[in-house]
Amino acid sequence: MEPQPRLRILRPDADDSSSAPLPCSDDLDLVTLLAAWQTATDKLQHTHQALREEVKRLTDELEAKNRELARKNRLADLGQMAAHVAHEVRNSLVPMTLYLSLLRRRLDQDRGSVDVIDKITSGLGALETTVDDLLTFTADREPRCSTVAVGGVLQEVLESLQPQFTAQQITCRVEVAAAVHLHVDREMFRRALLNLILNAVDAMPSGGELVVTSWTSEGGLELEVADSGAGIPAQALERIFDPFFTTKREGTGLGLAIVQRIAEAHGGEIRVTNCPEGGAAFTLRFPHFAKERAA
Repeated sequence: MEPQPRLRILRPDADDSSSAPLPCSDDLDLVTLLAAWQTATDKLQHTHQALREEVKRLTDELEAKNRELARKNRLADLGQMAAHVAHEVRNSLVPMTLYLSLLRRRLDQDRGSVDVIDKITSGLGALETTVDDLLTFTADREPRCSTVAVGGVLQEVLESLQPQFTAQQITCRVEVAAAVHLHVDREMFRRALLNLILNAVDAMPSGGELVVTSWTSEGGLELEVADSGAGIPAQALERIFDPFFTTKREGTGLGLAIVQRIAEAHGGEIRVTNCPEGGAAFTLRFPHFAKERAA
């Protein structure tokens, strides 16, 4: 039997010399399948990479949250102990201060004894300040918020420190719009500003410039207090807000820790950086603020 000729499918408008066989349906199915497989493989690879990156991000975030939780637990334990000590010390300070006052009246004509009493009184005053800082740091109360004019509170703090500015030859430059308002606890906000400005003053014992600036960002209102002092040593930057950590000869090391606690109580934060031209800048951020009002 003679072999049958192979069947070819010709294009309708082509002659025999230019016609070519079309791919069969099996070939088309295989090409489509391979293309779909490659597309699925690429998508799976991209998804796998995205999942790996997301797992890494969540792991890093969890570690950071765990460290923050551990820090807050340590601070809570420390706060309970400090509050107890502070109350006990204050209970002893009150009668001691009273007795010293009575003794000073009796020895008013004895200049030498009066000088000694004044030194003791000064020491007790410093101890009282430490107790106040401890009690402020350990106070765990919710902010009693109201609408506060930032410029008004700032001016109040600066005026109270004007004699110290004059004595240390410190000039002040304020770049805060009078119309800016915050929804904060006024007393806590004033205490935070006072601590930051006092910290700046301590950094400029031989004079300098204090600059207070504010601006709005996506996160809220940012308030920066900068000084022209020597700046903060690199090894101290990571610990600058730790309770009882200080680079000064005198001080409780609680001033900046109190500022951080006040900021966090309002849902905000505080950051620190050394300025390129010298000195340090502390930036307070409060997320809830009233937009600038018309003067």
